[in-house]
Amino acid sequence: MGPAEEPSLARRTVEAAAARSVTVATAESLTAGLVAAALADVPGSSAVLRGGVVSYHNDVKSGLLAVDPALLATSGSVDAEVARQMAVGARSACGSDLAVSTTGVAGPAAHDGQDVGTVFIGYAGPAGSGAERLDLTGDRQAIRAASRDAALARLLALVRDDT
Repeated sequence: MGPAEEPSLARRTVEAAAARSVTVATAESLTAGLVAAALADVPGSSAVLRGGVVSYHNDVKSGLLAVDPALLATSGSVDAEVARQMAVGARSACGSDLAVSTTGVAGPAAHDGQDVGTVFIGYAGPAGSGAERLDLTGDRQAIRAASRDAALARLLALVRDDT
């Protein structure tokens, strides 16, 4: 998926969530609000988007999203379990039915022992929570855009499963 496809993906997500009366939230590190902004760009998004937390710093991840500080200290911020806990924290903090999160390395250099392009998308909902790893290529902007699109795709899948 490229950036040109993002508006239709966000629109499909908002429309599906509205049709099912499902609310959503985001927790974003790597994307710094791109996922929430894409959703908010869709007319009618106020019916489904509860909010989002930009948690670029680990103190925000632990303080606002209740990510385990010991996990952050041992694993760093670019980690599947961190992504999962971020999504759980966003769902709780925003009072939403579903949530997604993004954490990863957009470059130009490796971070927390992870290579550029290593990204984790976390998710949480009534059926549980988890995370998936992506290994992306491209420059900083391309990695962030692909991460945004992957988070939107995961959120759309969650909405469609939440019937």
